[in-house]
Amino acid sequence: MGGEEARLQAVVSLAQAMAAAQTPRDCWRAAALGAREALGGSFAALSVWERERGRLRVLVNAGERAEGEEEFPESETYPVHEFPEIAQFLHERWAGGGEPDAWVETADGAERDAAGTRPAHGSRPYCHQRVTALRRRGRGCCVVAPVVLHGRAWGELYVARPVGAPVFGKADADFATVLAAVVAAGVIQTRRLEEVRKLAFTDPLTGLANRRAVDARLDEAVEAHRADGTVVSLMVCDLNGLKRVNDTHGHEVGDRLLERFGSVLSLCGAILPDTLVARLGGDEFCLLAVGPEADAVVRVATEVCARAAGLEFGDGVACGVASTGDPIGPVHSARRLFRLADAAQYRAKASRSTRPVIAGRDGEVVRLADSPPKSAHDRRRLRGNRPKR
Repeated sequence: MGGEEARLQAVVSLAQAMAAAQTPRDCWRAAALGAREALGGSFAALSVWERERGRLRVLVNAGERAEGEEEFPESETYPVHEFPEIAQFLHERWAGGGEPDAWVETADGAERDAAGTRPAHGSRPYCHQRVTALRRRGRGCCVVAPVVLHGRAWGELYVARPVGAPVFGKADADFATVLAAVVAAGVIQTRRLEEVRKLAFTDPLTGLANRRAVDARLDEAVEAHRADGTVVSLMVCDLNGLKRVNDTHGHEVGDRLLERFGSVLSLCGAILPDTLVARLGGDEFCLLAVGPEADAVVRVATEVCARAAGLEFGDGVACGVASTGDPIGPVHSARRLFRLADAAQYRAKASRSTRPVIAGRDGEVVRLADSPPKSAHDRRRLRGNRPKR
């Protein structure tokens, strides 16, 4: 395969790999690996410029990583002022002028000039930090290509070769510019997919997770419980008096009550690790905790009830909790845990309890069968007639 044909195939492969990515991390990895292969490098990284913090943050390191380099680093960042060669494009817009050119750095800074690898649109300041990093990590050269999204510098694509390998030339830098444009398109696509997923799993009024997100997470949690005994706890809350608030003060005030209770639930749940707070719909909310002991979840539920009682509108909250850490019998399905928590919440509402009702406690015998209702209508039917609010 000829050089031009091989590079065209590399571009196609990179675009396809990024299009197949399902998560941002998959996207970043595909970008770095695809660029590394296309340019014949041994290592590649994709980084994002965080303007508000004045730093470059590495998203992924792919290929032959040096000591201390992680694939998805949590805190590998570099101050912008250490990279004078990117200052001229970081705060500029590239509307109608094509993409900014890539450039080459070598472990011997003087060799870069002699090789004629400076970009055609003008020289860049010498970057001591990059040269030092190349030497420290046993790399002989690198090509750096700015990644531009919607006309503004977003980050950079970095591909390196080891000491002894051929130094990147101008043709490589030009090709890296093309690859960076493909990466930008892939990042934009992944962002859009993430936005769609967020909309699909987010309640638009409160910004909390929605029922779809709870169902997916609860299924995973119960599988973990069945596999290794992980404690899974579900708190279901029903906001009392919402209909009266809507009828008396209007739906705008009712929506504000829902938002404020959502904030209360989020605030209280934040003390528990690995929790999901959601609005199931209407006046129903829930908190799913995976890992914490049942008593810790009950303490949070108690705090939720106390804080809800102090809200300006409404009549507090009816709260039920079901946890695999309590004597509720085997939990083989997510639906069973949901039904137990829901039934406990119904008992709290029926008795007008100001504290949470906990499935399996206070001598209660849990008799619900482990068979899921077939629809949301069936779930409502399990509750019987609700008391008037």
